Amino acid sequence: MSTDLYTHNALHLSKLTTKNYSTSFSLGVSLLKKEFRLPVYGIYGFVRVADEIVDTFHDQDKKRKLSEFRKDIFQSIRDGMSTNPILHSFQWVVNEFRIDHHLIGDFLDSMEMDLTKKEYSPEEFQKYVYGSAEVVGLMCLRVFYKDQDEAYNSLIPQARKLGEAFQKINFLRDIHSDYKERGRFYFPGVDMKRFNNENKKLIEEDIKKDFDEAYVGVKQLNDVAKLGVLVSYTYYLKLFEKIKHTDASNIFRKRYRISNARKIWILVWSFIAVKLGIK
Repeated sequence: MSTDLYTHNALHLSKLTTKNYSTSFSLGVSLLKKEFRLPVYGIYGFVRVADEIVDTFHDQDKKRKLSEFRKDIFQSIRDGMSTNPILHSFQWVVNEFRIDHHLIGDFLDSMEMDLTKKEYSPEEFQKYVYGSAEVVGLMCLRVFYKDQDEAYNSLIPQARKLGEAFQKINFLRDIHSDYKERGRFYFPGVDMKRFNNENKKLIEEDIKKDFDEAYVGVKQLNDVAKLGVLVSYTYYLKLFEKIKHTDASNIFRKRYRISNARKIWILVWSFIAVKLGIK
């Protein structure tokens, strides 16, 4: 896997974007086998920019910008290049690793939903979670199993569950900003004005099932990906446990996070677990 200077530079800009926006995700990526790090950064850079369009470009025509972004990425994939470094790095990943174009379209469809949707039906919720999170996990999985279609296909259900668990935890963690700043609430069938510990517990039970199913796949990952994915899995699991021990009213007041010291503990534990084959 070789790249020219322009592509190499573009991938490193995606790496910088990842580090600027998510130290936790960057930690997980840094533990992947070296040849997979820049491709995963390329994926994150793309999804990060799309997310920024719908969440922070308040002085712009977001719908038009997202539509242009969609056209530009598919044109870049066809051309095999882009003058936009973030799009160039992502198109390189798509073409190099044969990422299904439907995954990209489904992701952008979910981003478009964020422009107009404020509350979600069960069907809309599943569609949104699939497009916003599950497909990203599938893109990364394809990077890990570039020319191994059988292994890739066998891990699709677990990869989707991992993305689903991560996204639902993000929804819980970001309730205060999503609802207060953007007027969004993703969980269907829940009245935000009457959100209580009973509602929260039902959501958490659902997330626990996702985690359990996802872990089956984490254990089956090849060695080049297992440590990095396990660190991300454990990080979100600890964040989940922290939120579980929080009263429903408190999650509207602050954004919960894992301390840097705790992140180091997760890294050390995950390294030992992988080396010793702990299940």
